Amino acid sequence: MGKLPFLLALFCCFHGVAFSYGDESVVNGEFELGPKAGDMKGTVVTGGAHAIPGWEISGLVEYIKSGQKQDDMLLVVPNGAYAVRLGNEASIKQKIKVVKGMFYSITFVVARTCAQEEKLNVSVAPDWVVLPMQTVYGGNGWDAYAWSFQADYALSDMVFHNPGKEDDPACGPIIDSIAVHALYPPRLTTKNVLKNGGFEEGPYVFPNISSGVLIPPKIVDVSDHSPLPGWVVESLKAVKYIDSEHFSVPEGKRAVQLIGGKESAIAQVARTVPGKTYVLSFAVGDAGDSCVGSLGVEAYAGKESVKVPYESKGKGGFKRASLKFVARGVRTHIVFLSTFYTVRSDDLASLCGPVIDDVTLISLRKPHLRI
Repeated sequence: MGKLPFLLALFCCFHGVAFSYGDESVVNGEFELGPKAGDMKGTVVTGGAHAIPGWEISGLVEYIKSGQKQDDMLLVVPNGAYAVRLGNEASIKQKIKVVKGMFYSITFVVARTCAQEEKLNVSVAPDWVVLPMQTVYGGNGWDAYAWSFQADYALSDMVFHNPGKEDDPACGPIIDSIAVHALYPPRLTTKNVLKNGGFEEGPYVFPNISSGVLIPPKIVDVSDHSPLPGWVVESLKAVKYIDSEHFSVPEGKRAVQLIGGKESAIAQVARTVPGKTYVLSFAVGDAGDSCVGSLGVEAYAGKESVKVPYESKGKGGFKRASLKFVARGVRTHIVFLSTFYTVRSDDLASLCGPVIDDVTLISLRKPHLRI
């Protein structure tokens, strides 16, 4: 590291400000820098608001080491050797330096512990989301999530808060590995009526975490923007954003995996010309993650639909499919959902499903031509 970057990093660490010069623009985002021994009582951080380097804490915050137990329960540290746990009404906060008006996504890893109705509130004012932790999609006890916000201020507070009020005040989510990533909303092109059809623009994916990143459903994330630009998760369950470094991807470096059966769907509203004929083309495959069996996909364009069967051996691969339709209005609702609910054959616990990628929507000048 050169002298200037080193000094900038040192300044940020001491002042609790993340200097945004890269994807991982969060100071001590993996919590590997912990409190001093004198600032802890057991696992509880007692040394004041700034005891954890880079963060401002409030309430009952624990500093958890990998392999640690609470009674008979093993507390999961998803990445590295350390993480933090938020008790009742506890929070951690960090000031991040962003560009006013730009869109950003926050990728973070979270594990549930002993709360009956565990939740996590993530906010960068005025945007916020409350994620229910009842469903753990991965069989290892933790998930990576992404959430997006639009910066209203150049210096903003990023807050993770546990709104719970459990009988055991220590019960609450474990937080680990946090990164902020700038999003650049894609524009329409003459080759595709849809935006971000290849899913190349999306949240940050940690290179050392092979689980993929969950994008919460619209019913949970009520903001007007998404960590997957152009698309909305229009379902009850999350979808998974995957990369070619850890999964089999049909085209490019990124794709979407529909992991919750009919409760896992993505959608986009396309501008169309009434009476004009269009072709919706896409790739359906498996992620090479031991998701074996029937991974059917249903595609909808307005009132028209097609069911695409895909028999997976769980080792990667894909097929092409298309849907030809005549637009009935100036806007057409495009939806993809998974027909079946599936779990990985190697652990029988992790939710999985078909991969969608390389989605294009084009108008036909000569509608009678075969596709």
